[in-house]
Amino acid sequence: MTTMLKGIAASSGVAVAKAYLLVQPDLSFETVTVENTEKEEARLDAAFATSQNELQLIKDKAVQSLGEEAAAVFDAHMMVLSDPDMTAQIKAVINDKKVNAEAALKEVTDMFIAIFEGMDDNKYMQERAADIKDVTKRVLANLLGVKLPSPALINEEVIIVADDLTPSETAQLDKKFVKAFVTNIGGKTSHSAIMANTLEIPAVLGTKNITELVKDGQLIAASGLTGEVIIDPTEEQAAEFVEAGKAYAAKKAEWAELKDAETITADGKHFELAANIGAPKDVEGVNDNGAEAVGLYRTEFLYMESDHFPTEDEQYEAYKAVLEGMNGKPVVVRTMDIGGDKTLPYFELPQEMNPFLGWRALRISLTQGAGEDMFRTQLRALLRASVHGRLRIMFPMVALVTEFRAAKAIYEEEKAKLIAEGVKVAEGIEVGIMVEIPAAAVLADQFAKEVDFFSIGTNDLIQYSMASDRMNEKVSYLYQPYNPSLLRLINHVVKSAHAEGKWAGMCGAMAGDQKAVPLLMGIGLDEFSMSATSVLETRSLMKRLDSTKMEELANKALTEAATMEEVLSLVDEYTK
Repeated sequence: MTTMLKGIAASSGVAVAKAYLLVQPDLSFETVTVENTEKEEARLDAAFATSQNELQLIKDKAVQSLGEEAAAVFDAHMMVLSDPDMTAQIKAVINDKKVNAEAALKEVTDMFIAIFEGMDDNKYMQERAADIKDVTKRVLANLLGVKLPSPALINEEVIIVADDLTPSETAQLDKKFVKAFVTNIGGKTSHSAIMANTLEIPAVLGTKNITELVKDGQLIAASGLTGEVIIDPTEEQAAEFVEAGKAYAAKKAEWAELKDAETITADGKHFELAANIGAPKDVEGVNDNGAEAVGLYRTEFLYMESDHFPTEDEQYEAYKAVLEGMNGKPVVVRTMDIGGDKTLPYFELPQEMNPFLGWRALRISLTQGAGEDMFRTQLRALLRASVHGRLRIMFPMVALVTEFRAAKAIYEEEKAKLIAEGVKVAEGIEVGIMVEIPAAAVLADQFAKEVDFFSIGTNDLIQYSMASDRMNEKVSYLYQPYNPSLLRLINHVVKSAHAEGKWAGMCGAMAGDQKAVPLLMGIGLDEFSMSATSVLETRSLMKRLDSTKMEELANKALTEAATMEEVLSLVDEYTK
């Protein structure tokens, strides 16, 4: 039966394909007494062999998408599977207690997990407990004959259906086969949306319950342009989606002709269009889409895709690759932004009532101990890499001028140490802050005296300004990028930067929002950083707009509008 859903259009594009349910299966079982223990041993051997084959395939895929180092975690998993001591103990339980393989597997692996988790003085061995948990889940699934989702193993065209997608799951997706994804939760600024845009995969998020409505293999039509999703579409509906996809592809082809063009308005004013990235491999998409800079390199993914703190040399190689890949164009690197919803398996974060308001980002970096050590290592790697391009360094989650001063002091210390060691460091590295906390936005006139630039992070600035969790659908109506109050904050930041001869950019989702762009042009934002796939569409829009007229639009929105709806009405009036 045809079912129609409406979600949030989070990444542009249209797809029609079979559903691939990326949900965790029920792995519950009963302990059963068995007589034929040889049969249970054979079942166990078969499950281990199948798991080994699956992990090898997943590792091979991960090497292609994430690199050898990040994929090394699967070597650890395969080592667990090939441990003869563990296998022997499981078989001993099968024979001694006459129980099924599932029960014996759980008993033995639970024992190993408890032993490793109890090794408080050995962090490496504690981390092996997580490996055993993952491996046990895979072997148990194979014993039970249920499918454990493995996005890396997809080898046919599908639309991923999930409650949500983690960065590690998204990183396994192959654009050749994954035509779109649809989730229960999330929105335009969630990490799944950010990753979808980076990978250029259409996405519809926040459908609330699609995982309950769709079965594995059912045909789905999804539009990342309108947010519409149809389960079991009719032939006519499927054809309409296919045509919409072709029309969007034609538009993209038209925009592609602007790849090497300057970003110039109808009256000759230039704006800088930059792209956001999460890994060195994303630079190819930046250049393919004609971006003039990297406006945000999210370095936390370097940490999240590793099973240890990335070393100075490992980070240096990543930053060097990005800087060289941009061929002298500016690259804004945000220092590690862990915390909130971004965690590391090897770095313990406290359980907090409000993690988005807690110990995260620069607050971790300025904490003596592991946090500051991590920060200093990253700064050294960045400073060493600076000679390979045009580096700009940005500190996230700055609330106080004293925080910026403390971070800048550590930066200067590490710079002085490197120079004393004879290491070459580039001249003229700009050091700025991400403006995402209202306190920093309000005090932008004072910050502007000390920073080299601002980059406005609207995703958090909006949720903090409106006291509205951007992932909570019940208060999603408060997530208003066009609200006059937010526009006034942005205007103050931009004008404060210009008063001190500094530049102001934006790296939140709002920078590539086609309704917001005219307003931001009028406010005088210097740099717009967005997903690479939005660059050419934005350049096309800017070429049609007159900056003087957009300034008039912005002034009216700032002084006369009281609601988001009134602002949008003004935008329509000035851009039609």
